[in-house]
Amino acid sequence: MDRMMEAIGLTRSGGFYITNILFWRPPGNRTPTLAEQAMCLAFTRRHIELAKPKLLVLAGGVAAKAVLDTTDGIMRLRGKMGELSPQRRHRASHHATFHPAYLLRTPASKRQSWQDLLAIDKKLKELGAR
Repeated sequence: MDRMMEAIGLTRSGGFYITNILFWRPPGNRTPTLAEQAMCLAFTRRHIELAKPKLLVLAGGVAAKAVLDTTDGIMRLRGKMGELSPQRRHRASHHATFHPAYLLRTPASKRQSWQDLLAIDKKLKELGAR
C-alpha cells in the first residue's frame, strides 16, 4: 500500500494514514467474519473521526463493504468516488480500490488500480489536500 500511494506522491509522513477493519490476521488468513468485523468497526470509525481525512481509500472488498455498510463487492464498488453518509460524524469522500494482496495474485488488475490511483490523486487536488 505504501508503494502504491508513493506512486502518486503520498507518504505516511506526508499525511497518508492506514488503519484496518480488523486488527489481527484471521487464522489461515481467511476473510474476517461479519462478527469479527463488527467487533472492530467502532474502532475503525473512531480512527476515521480522529484522523479527519478528506478522502478515504478503501482497499479491498472487506474494507469497502464494512465502511460503506453494503453487500456490493469490490468489482462493483471500485473506481467510483462517493461520500460517507451524512449521519456519520465526519464527512469524507471515499474511493474503493483493489487490495494490494489481490494485485499480487492478479497482476492483470494493476491497470485498473493505477486508474484508481490517478482518480484519487485528482480528487485530493480538488479537495485541496495536495
